[in-house]
Amino acid sequence: MHPRPTGVQPESTQDLVRRIKDWGAALGFQQIGITDTALDVAESRLQEWLGAGCHGSMVYMERHGTKRSRPAQLVPGTLSVISARMDYLPEHLAELRGRLDDPAQAFVSRYALGRDYHKVLRRRLQHLAERIAAHIGPFGHRVFVDSAPVMEKPLAEKAGLGWIGKHTNLIHPRGGSWFFLGEIYTDLSLPIDQPITDHCGRCHACLDICPTGAIVAPYQLDARRCISYLTIEHQGPIPESLRPHLGNRIYGCDDCQLSCPWNRFARLSVEADFQARHGLDTATLIDLFSWDEAAFLDRTEGSAIRRIGHQRWLRNLAVALGNGAASHEAMTALGSRLQHPSELVREHVHWALRRLTTRPSTATEGMGAEDAPE
Repeated sequence: MHPRPTGVQPESTQDLVRRIKDWGAALGFQQIGITDTALDVAESRLQEWLGAGCHGSMVYMERHGTKRSRPAQLVPGTLSVISARMDYLPEHLAELRGRLDDPAQAFVSRYALGRDYHKVLRRRLQHLAERIAAHIGPFGHRVFVDSAPVMEKPLAEKAGLGWIGKHTNLIHPRGGSWFFLGEIYTDLSLPIDQPITDHCGRCHACLDICPTGAIVAPYQLDARRCISYLTIEHQGPIPESLRPHLGNRIYGCDDCQLSCPWNRFARLSVEADFQARHGLDTATLIDLFSWDEAAFLDRTEGSAIRRIGHQRWLRNLAVALGNGAASHEAMTALGSRLQHPSELVREHVHWALRRLTTRPSTATEGMGAEDAPE
């Protein structure tokens, strides 16, 4: 962070905040909020979560120590955080549910259908920082979009962008939860916004709907059970006891958001970058399983999906095919990967074939305590 020259001050910090919010709206953000750097409560909860091992193999969550929860340690000189949210929902919820309910379709979490949100938000936030600098002169700042040890949701909650719901996602009372977050750490001392009161009340829809029981208690997520973790972050074999509950979800999971009553207020995104590419919103499992590595790299260029690589892509699809109908087409598709050079892929293909030929006629089995991940 480069320090702002002394003597360069806005005519009024309140006026500057008003301008920042207006500029943010012009850049396509649905809301801009300001907060300080105090995250004591969030830090304590993070340490408890890490201590319980709920982060699974995401060792990076503990690698940076308190830099994650103390912004001024990550970026010295940070006094205020500008937090921003941008809607990404690409289709009506009824259409989304219909695609999820079709076992032949491949379900990709809706945030990943279009252009990589990291790039979109980072560019917009950098433009916002440039607008601020043009108004007050150079100032110290750094832009973040899920790209460093930053506690995005606690910061956004403090900045008044919503409250952290029982599913651990941020919820806005007039915007639901289908939005991305980004931040600007700054050396400006700005007036802060007030948090929004938690309005989850007695609702427990997200806990009830979670396919793998990953929301183990209100406001507590065990990532080791979470489909988003299993299909994106987890690099090894997916625990067999959890595979049947992935259904046709091949990259992430939106069930907790779909069940949340506050999302009746969610708005469709107007951003072209967040619209589906390469028909990923309507593609079948068999179609996507046929992609070789070259096709995968070509069709996921500029997408968040590319980060999992072709092997995990096939791993996830094999599980989804094993959860679907035992059709000739599915068996043939799986059979075509029996000699795949990756042991990870082969093992999941063999599991899927065994499941299609031996499993009960019901689509899924019940999950008991014995299914807890190792």
